[in-house]
Amino acid sequence: MNRWPIRLLICAGCFLFAHSGECGEPGTEKGLSKETAAPAGLPSIIPDYTDLVIPPNIAPLNFKLTEAADEASLRIVPDSGDPIDLKSGDGSFRIPIKAWKKMLAKNRGRSLAMRIRVKKEGRWREFEPIINRISTEPIDPFLAYRLINPAFSLWSSMGLYQRNLETFEQKPILINRLTQHNCMNCHNFRNNDPDCMLMHLRSGPGSGTLIRWKGGIRKVNTATGFNKAGSYPSWHPDGNIIAFSANSLTMFFHACGESRDVLDSGSDLVLYLIDKNTITADPGIADPNRMETFPCWSPDGRQLYFCAADQINDSGKGVVYSNIHYDLMRIAYDAATGSWGKPETVLASKQAGGSITIPRVSPDGRFLLFTLADYGNFPVYLKSADLVLLDLKTGKARRLECNSGQTDSFHSWSSNGRWFVFSSKRLDGLCARPFFSYITRDGAVSKPFLLPQEDPGFYETFLKTYNVPELVRGPIEVNPRTWARTAMGKDVLQAVLDPRLKSGESRGGAEEPKTESPDLYRRAP
Repeated sequence: MNRWPIRLLICAGCFLFAHSGECGEPGTEKGLSKETAAPAGLPSIIPDYTDLVIPPNIAPLNFKLTEAADEASLRIVPDSGDPIDLKSGDGSFRIPIKAWKKMLAKNRGRSLAMRIRVKKEGRWREFEPIINRISTEPIDPFLAYRLINPAFSLWSSMGLYQRNLETFEQKPILINRLTQHNCMNCHNFRNNDPDCMLMHLRSGPGSGTLIRWKGGIRKVNTATGFNKAGSYPSWHPDGNIIAFSANSLTMFFHACGESRDVLDSGSDLVLYLIDKNTITADPGIADPNRMETFPCWSPDGRQLYFCAADQINDSGKGVVYSNIHYDLMRIAYDAATGSWGKPETVLASKQAGGSITIPRVSPDGRFLLFTLADYGNFPVYLKSADLVLLDLKTGKARRLECNSGQTDSFHSWSSNGRWFVFSSKRLDGLCARPFFSYITRDGAVSKPFLLPQEDPGFYETFLKTYNVPELVRGPIEVNPRTWARTAMGKDVLQAVLDPRLKSGESRGGAEEPKTESPDLYRRAP
């Protein structure tokens, strides 16, 4: 674990409540039958769905036992209502979705107990019950993400997908076999709204930014004489402004450990005004002496948060990249007049003890969740990456309890501010998977749980990584071929540069990192 010099904020409250009811097995007294051995502690199951807070609208938490047994049984006992009884010959349990939904709906704010028994050599053994609590607040019912192979810089197929969190249904938003196998990334939503979204396509005739806005889809080239095409977007709450960064990213490789790494040698922020089809900026977000990235609007739209580091030399070659650390900053903005305030540092990297990236403000404006890593601005490849919660009211920050010893990075808030999703490589150190945590109004965070799948063994054989998970309030009801026709069509809006800005060579480059040979960059001794 990295050193954390910031004063820790101790969590208030507790999520898990002891199960107050008692339930015996059918046909027995409360407790154990004569054929049942003494309780054997909590069972070991995968995924780990123990001691959780779960949404009242989540799909069944299907799982399997890690130990072999001749027979196994599961009884799910809610505080109110009928139990669910299941049997298994291989220790794998798939919970009926209708009965599960009914149980969760009737037990909001209450608990349910999962009582597991296994039979070996003719003798039953009962484990201590797994107690999970059901929140009163739901999670946004859809999750959007990119599925991509966890390779270095080579890929052939990828796609953007949406998953119904209340069921196991996954549908494509857009897959790249419809767009000549190009790259697609940077999907983003306005206030978790599926009807206001964008994505970026790179390489080939489909290149450009696709924006769904006011019932239509437009393809825009956001590059101008001032900037190259934007990435890492953040949609302003008024729906008419999108903040982008333009980054010059280069992938390179180490000889040992996590071999991949990425350097950003120059970046600025710009705004795209949708109704005017105009790119604009301000010295406060496009300072030639500083690299600005990862914009994020506050819920009221009056502040733009971003990350910034001192500008390195133009090529980046010879840079001690592990000395590059990003501060968390913000700048005031008036959308009605287009006027800016002065940039200010919210949390310095020296104070945080690492490099700050991917700021996301909670919908109520109380908290800011960010990723902290040892250095740089590409934490997805850094094992040191952790989630940190900053209380914007008190100024205190802490590493979250939901972190692991592997990469924990990209995160997204549910629209009610009570849930967030994040990417974690904790299962195998290679593939990022979506995990969910509940957060109270005081900032206490529950144990994270893995995105449920219909097959309990799904993640043991699924080799794609989940990239940029975004919670959405409903389904994206646009056919993939509609997106593809717009992408591959000839109608492209060329963004116009604000006349107050001067054209010049941009410091921003490609959104996806280009690849360099090794040994161009040096790690600090």
